[in-house]
Amino acid sequence: MPELPEVTNLARQMDRELQGRRLADVDVVQPKCLNTSPEEFRQMLVNTEVSHVTSRGKWIFVDLVPETTLLLCLGMGGEVLFHDRGDPLPANRQSAVRFEDGSAFSQHFWWFGYVHAVKTSELASHTMTASLGLNPLDDREFTLDAFDRILERKRRTVIKSVLLDQKNIAGIGNVYVQDILFAAGLHPLRKTTDLSPTERVALYGAIRSQLRNALELGGLVYEKDLYGQQGRFKDFLVGYREGNPCPVCGSIIQKIKTGSTSSFICPHCQT
Repeated sequence: MPELPEVTNLARQMDRELQGRRLADVDVVQPKCLNTSPEEFRQMLVNTEVSHVTSRGKWIFVDLVPETTLLLCLGMGGEVLFHDRGDPLPANRQSAVRFEDGSAFSQHFWWFGYVHAVKTSELASHTMTASLGLNPLDDREFTLDAFDRILERKRRTVIKSVLLDQKNIAGIGNVYVQDILFAAGLHPLRKTTDLSPTERVALYGAIRSQLRNALELGGLVYEKDLYGQQGRFKDFLVGYREGNPCPVCGSIIQKIKTGSTSSFICPHCQT
């Protein structure tokens, strides 16, 4: 499932590749992924030009001129792929955008993916993105003080749930949260109210360092970038390493149930 590192990497590649390209047509194979009819979707996009591509959390924002934003979310997994002129589009695509120069990009997802078009002036009313929380890789936005305020608002909540709530911090999912909590030395079921000031600082630092490291490696090895290349991040500390020794103390890594999700922990290092 693509999380913040993979989506951020995709958005950066799309920004470099697509800026200035003019949309000639759209190809909708699966209309249910849209937020409007295929006809209206096409009318909103055709003859616009890519201005800028950014991301927040697990969403990609393609800013188009004039005054349209294309929103992409890969949900539980999938790809956004670029295609040069003459390249065939994938048969399993949900939709694709074709440019005047003959190039294109397609979207495919397994389930729960979205391809939405909205007027840029109405982005604040797009409920699926308007409530997204802080970007943990933004130095100005995700400060220690801002993080502390989140923890204060969620004083009676277990820390893993706080981190996974996209309204608090956008982009952390069940993949990266494993090593974030391990790096901070925290059990996923600890309540936020129980965290000491030192533990809060450690958790803040772990969020930033773990996500930055994954982003530098292009994301997870089993996820693809805009050009179909796999990421290089594969060496988890404790995540998905049940039965293996902890890299710090040698204790056996355990898999435990944490609400509706599972967690991988070192029973000695995470308290």
